[in-house]
Amino acid sequence: MTHTRESRRTTFRRIARRSYAQWPAYDSTPLYDRTSLTGLESDIRTVSETWFDHESHDSVEEFICALPIACFRFSVHDRYVGSTRYRMDTLFRVFVLKELHGWEHETALVGYLGNRPELCEQLGFETIPDQSTLWRSWHERFTADLRETVETAVRTILIKAQNADVEIPREPTRKLRDHGNESDESDPDDQTTLEQAEKITDHVSRIVFPAFSLDRGEGCEIHENAYWDLQTYLGLRERLAANEGARSFTYESTRDRTPLGHAHREHIRDLSVSGIREMYRQAVNRLLSEVAETEEFFRAGIVAIDITEADPFTGDRTGHEDEIIGTKEKTDEYAYQWATIQLVGNVIPIVLDARPVRKGESRLEIVKDLLNSAEELVHVDNVLMDREFDSQHILEMLSQRGLSYVVPKRMQTSEKAQAKRLLQRDKDRYETDRKLHLGKNEWHETTLIYRRKQDSEHDDHRQYSVFMTNCGSGHLTEYGYRWEIESGYKSIKRFMAATTSKNFELRFFYFSFACLLYSIWRAVDLLVQVELTGEYKHSPMITADNTLTLLKKETGIG
Repeated sequence: MTHTRESRRTTFRRIARRSYAQWPAYDSTPLYDRTSLTGLESDIRTVSETWFDHESHDSVEEFICALPIACFRFSVHDRYVGSTRYRMDTLFRVFVLKELHGWEHETALVGYLGNRPELCEQLGFETIPDQSTLWRSWHERFTADLRETVETAVRTILIKAQNADVEIPREPTRKLRDHGNESDESDPDDQTTLEQAEKITDHVSRIVFPAFSLDRGEGCEIHENAYWDLQTYLGLRERLAANEGARSFTYESTRDRTPLGHAHREHIRDLSVSGIREMYRQAVNRLLSEVAETEEFFRAGIVAIDITEADPFTGDRTGHEDEIIGTKEKTDEYAYQWATIQLVGNVIPIVLDARPVRKGESRLEIVKDLLNSAEELVHVDNVLMDREFDSQHILEMLSQRGLSYVVPKRMQTSEKAQAKRLLQRDKDRYETDRKLHLGKNEWHETTLIYRRKQDSEHDDHRQYSVFMTNCGSGHLTEYGYRWEIESGYKSIKRFMAATTSKNFELRFFYFSFACLLYSIWRAVDLLVQVELTGEYKHSPMITADNTLTLLKKETGIG
């Protein structure tokens, strides 16, 4: 089918309504302008992943002709001086077409265009360039960076079209562009791994960090990237606060101007919780789009929802009682609490979203909010939660969404009695159906699974754990994946800057940015493994410290 004005309008309306996609890129962040090739790549990624979802858009060649690039200034990437016969935007489209088909020489491209006058008209050609003109345009007129952008754009278009079951002329390369330093060894050495990690970290940071913005207005002397650079620097060292970190950063940074600690904090405090979450989700969406272009990642799987708490707060919390709340263990201590939803299982453990926990918020409200966010980013199959989410109303909500779940149950009198009977019979496992009362004669049907713990130190009912699930006992083993969120929290807290401030927005931003650094680490590790070994193993090949050190070098992209 041929795209129409209505189908194009529908596509761009969908893009405008997507919460986590900003298009065009140069208009949504001060880190890109109309000459930024990274911004152009981002726009092509954003448009293509929505374009091919429309039933009328079943041609990659039509997409190339319809791709809106009029706002991009190609002149910066044009090495010719003076008037020329062919426009850069027209040549860009035609070289995307050449790369799309995988033709090595311009002769094949010229022959193809010669047999398709309608395509030539759509591309903007009045006359078809000859082979030598095209060769010179590619090798002499286009900059090396622009040629690389053509290759990146084509890989993106092929992958997005293939994911939407649109016919494509060739298979895409499901990895990043060739960075060199490839090793023929099955087990790459440390130097090769770090070199590859540096290049991929640079690539990822240029995609992810533009999602963040301080909205400082125009004419600022210190580039906005310097703030994200400093925040990353603070995450490099444990317990490093902004003032001390800013002083050290002045000497270690290659920038002429860097922010002072108090200025950095003031800008962060001006952010809202909703604004921080929106920027975080945009950044994660960009990150997911990048790793989704490998065969080793699929935007579907198991998510774990949990709540973590900061170190106990020992100061005066007057006026902040709704934000500095009690600990999960019901002690007499107080702490800030944050909830997250994270991919777990056989995919990379990326934190999809984070939110603060305030006094009076129900667990049902928190779970709904995090799931709404996550389901816009990935397809969720199964939800794992801790026993603090043992609520029949939460379980009913998950079932109504068509999601499966595994949640441990707090043992009440009936569960303790059943566990005692199982112990007497020396049974390791037991399943039984249970109806949980929702109120007003409504019930939620679930399955209770009793499982005996190995090497338990107890000699009574505490030898058993009880789980609730709506997906059968076969999914119980998946609950073991939940440990990843706990180990993830340890790394996330390692990445957090230190502060004694009671400002809620500042505290939440520090936690969110640490979640982002953690997610970048795991994404970079996947891409490095795929690039060097052709497969992904859950155990990281590069360390978090490696990635943070590289990010410190690469965040200053302005």
